[in-house]
Amino acid sequence: MEYKKYEIKEGIKLHLITTESFKTDFSVIFISMPLEKENITKNALLPAILKNGTNDLKTSQLISKELDMLYGASFDCGIDKTGDNIVLKFYIESINDNYLPKQENNLEKCLDILLKIVFEPLIVKDGFNKNYIENEKKNLEIIIESQKDDKDLYAYERCINIMYNNSGFGLSKYGRKEDLKSINSTNLYEYYKKVVEKAKIDIILCGRFDKDNMKELVDNSKIIKNLNQRKEPIIINHFTKEVKENIKNPQIIEEQFLVSQGKLVLGLDILPNKLGDFRFIAIIYNAIFGNGVNSKLFQIVREREGLAYTAKSEYIVQKNNIFIRCGIECENYNKTVSLIKRLLNDMKDGKFTEVDIEKAKEVILAGIDSINEEQDSQILFKYGQELSKMELDIDDYKEKIKNVTYNEIKEFSKYIQINCIYFLKNGGENADN
Repeated sequence: MEYKKYEIKEGIKLHLITTESFKTDFSVIFISMPLEKENITKNALLPAILKNGTNDLKTSQLISKELDMLYGASFDCGIDKTGDNIVLKFYIESINDNYLPKQENNLEKCLDILLKIVFEPLIVKDGFNKNYIENEKKNLEIIIESQKDDKDLYAYERCINIMYNNSGFGLSKYGRKEDLKSINSTNLYEYYKKVVEKAKIDIILCGRFDKDNMKELVDNSKIIKNLNQRKEPIIINHFTKEVKENIKNPQIIEEQFLVSQGKLVLGLDILPNKLGDFRFIAIIYNAIFGNGVNSKLFQIVREREGLAYTAKSEYIVQKNNIFIRCGIECENYNKTVSLIKRLLNDMKDGKFTEVDIEKAKEVILAGIDSINEEQDSQILFKYGQELSKMELDIDDYKEKIKNVTYNEIKEFSKYIQINCIYFLKNGGENADN
């Protein structure tokens, strides 16, 4: 894999990932901006609206037909939350020309369609198609409502929401049901124009192609030439910028639903320390503590003590947080919280072994190696670095993991604090199981 990055205009970048390991090419556009409560629902609607038609391909069926003619190229889009930023994602996957009967310039044609979907949408009079708007609002309302059906995910999102006071990272990427009524074809189109004018834009091409040719193609694109330069509005999230404050007592929040299994989430902060670039220490700490079948959460809370159906933890590098998630019987709440606290203290006391570290490193290094096995993983790896403004190649990443020591992990453990304990338990009439 070779990687090159170019600034086409201020705030608009082209990323070229060349590889001969795959038969497909990816054309990707990421549009990113800060998470804001007043715009979160509009952001969630935009990809769904844009996929419905362009100025010259006026329906999603016509877009699909055009892609079918390009040897079955496929389009997808969506939204994601990365730190304090929302990201609108647009993808086209296509067969590389080397595997076609003749030279077709397949990647170029797919990129042209993708640019039209994102930047030349179907406009009726002074806004988006009203029927598309109403249909997608109904679809989004269903998605927002259905979040309560997955109680594990709901509890996790609620804990984040509480910790971040319903702002920035604490917002749901799908927005709020109460916003939908006020959104119409005109005001959503006006908002879309502001996004295109001000948001950070990244175009990523991944596959087998001539870098110079693709760079020239993007430089000369009329659509790209019509875009103005802009200051990147994103919020930079990484370990040096996310400073957590020491708190005396964690928040303890209990909510009730009609559930057969309680959902316990502990939100942990990583406090300021002098360990330098502690991301790699945190990754191994999390693997030992709760990420995987060899972890303490799995082996002790779930297997030995039988207190949880599920037990895992996740390190959020963008926000200096670790989240512990357990599915438990409601009557086991106190025992489970007490045991998790004890295990956190055990880590501080160094009650883990070199064998634990080596097992964690093996799993992590295998995961890093797998980045080069999937094109979408390569794309997300490079884009994640772009958003954090901290670039690291895969070999250096692996070396950083290999060099983490027992003493570093033990020292790091001292800077972990519980910020919030959230428990979704059985009771009330809020929802069906």
